[in-house]
Amino acid sequence: MIYSEKVMEHFQNPRNVGVLKNADGVGQVGNPVCGDMMTFYIKVEDDRIADVRFQTFGCGAAIAVSSMVSEMALGKTLEEAMEISNKSVAEELGGLPKNKLHCSNLGADALHKAIENYKKRQKATKKDQPAKSADKAKCYCPYCEGSLEGMEGFCKECQIELEECGECGMPKRKGAKECPHCGKTKVIV
Repeated sequence: MIYSEKVMEHFQNPRNVGVLKNADGVGQVGNPVCGDMMTFYIKVEDDRIADVRFQTFGCGAAIAVSSMVSEMALGKTLEEAMEISNKSVAEELGGLPKNKLHCSNLGADALHKAIENYKKRQKATKKDQPAKSADKAKCYCPYCEGSLEGMEGFCKECQIELEECGECGMPKRKGAKECPHCGKTKVIV
């Protein structure tokens, strides 16, 4: 079986190998006929793949495909990454033998599943969170539910000073580490 130099390079020196802790999306595929298994992990920022990692159990072609797919996806928007196909992966690698073309399908499919998993998680998160108010004047105090109309920085009813959460933009107690709206503990200065 003859592989291109690029396939050999990605097999011998695979890029982006490993697991992303707290991944935003995870996709796993396998082919029971050949035994190849691929898992892709993605981190998404501003609708772009900011980081990607993979774990592959399989032949050299499967490892090379995973490495190439990870490089092709890095920095792309989710929409662009969904356009990565088995054909484009095989072309980037300088071709694959016919009996190994299924590996390029697995790589693209695992990436697509990770993106779909991310989108599913985002929908679930949005459904669980209270809707953000586009009109700050219609905000309410997250502690006593009193109206903050015209007083976004202070709640008259419970007499506390408020500030905008750096994560969700909703009001929280000034200096509080955790936002009652989104639950984030990140403090943005």
